[in-house]
Amino acid sequence: MDKTPKIKKEPLIKLSKREDLDRQQRYLYRALAIIAALLVDGIIITALVHMNPLDIYGTMFMGAFGTSRKVMVTLKELAVLLVISIALTPAFKMKFWNLGGEGQVLMGAWATAACMLYLGGRLPTGILIPVMFIAAIAAGAIWAMIPAIFKAKWGTNETLFTLMMNYVAIQLISYFIIKWEVPKGSGHVGIINQTGKEGWLPYIGTNSYLLVIGFVLLVTIVMHIYLNYSKHGYEVSVVGESPRTASYVGIKVDRVIVRTLVLSGALCGFAGWMMVSGTDHTITTSLAGGNGFTGIMVAWLAQFNVLVMSLCALLIVVLGQGAGEIATSFGLNEAFGDILTGVILFFIIGVEFFINYRIHVRKSGKEEA
Repeated sequence: MDKTPKIKKEPLIKLSKREDLDRQQRYLYRALAIIAALLVDGIIITALVHMNPLDIYGTMFMGAFGTSRKVMVTLKELAVLLVISIALTPAFKMKFWNLGGEGQVLMGAWATAACMLYLGGRLPTGILIPVMFIAAIAAGAIWAMIPAIFKAKWGTNETLFTLMMNYVAIQLISYFIIKWEVPKGSGHVGIINQTGKEGWLPYIGTNSYLLVIGFVLLVTIVMHIYLNYSKHGYEVSVVGESPRTASYVGIKVDRVIVRTLVLSGALCGFAGWMMVSGTDHTITTSLAGGNGFTGIMVAWLAQFNVLVMSLCALLIVVLGQGAGEIATSFGLNEAFGDILTGVILFFIIGVEFFINYRIHVRKSGKEEA
């Protein structure tokens, strides 16, 4: 019998977690990734449209900040994306894969629109707005609580459950849009309470967005404190690291799951309230604009740091506004701007892999017993 020890070949490529980069080095890697992305975009611009890349980049910047009106639109879009990203953060930090942000936002918007339509003119605006607010956060919280309870009690797959809840929300909104359509036969609700502005958030000066921006700033600060300095925030982190460990130290995991998803859904409902009452004053099935999914990317890019999330959300919004501007200014296909944006996001997301992992390549012929 051959007792020669078996030779086991090492894999050609191995990954290992790296802990050797300090904060400054991580920021340097990210800065280099953005520079590399701009260089690649420059090559694409030169090769495909034969234009000066600096002109394209300048136009993208002006698309977001070129006029005071564009600045306010950029800040409004930033506020909406940021609050949805913040709303999804506690769930994802807990490793609960909440893909239902779109539906939770829509349900908050639905509750707000219903209050405006049925109670507008019957309640003073000073009372109507708080009623709308409570209804919106309750609707969003309930919509998130349903999959949370199923996950906590019966271990269902939260990814599919929350995703399917989006489609249910869209169909509910579609039904009520037809039921509420104003004028009848128009196929849409239109601007709600346009004449009397019942339920509209008040303007600050002549600007309708400043109050919304202020609300989101407040939410950002409060959530930063909640996640980093409160007992509940600590429990979210522990459950995210290991539910078993959390149980050993006395944390009621099921309760944390439900409580965290209620908070996440309530904040999504708050976003729906902001849009119907403060920015859009109408409701459509596409009101959330994909931010329920974009917010996931923003939260992951920021590594669930709420303050860093503000910068990540700003980057996404500026790229989106800039992509539309170059399509208009240069007569380019709108997809071209999306290509440039996609390259930048690819580099920004990709560099996180190299920040967190080291690649080891086996030298030829190296084996271990």
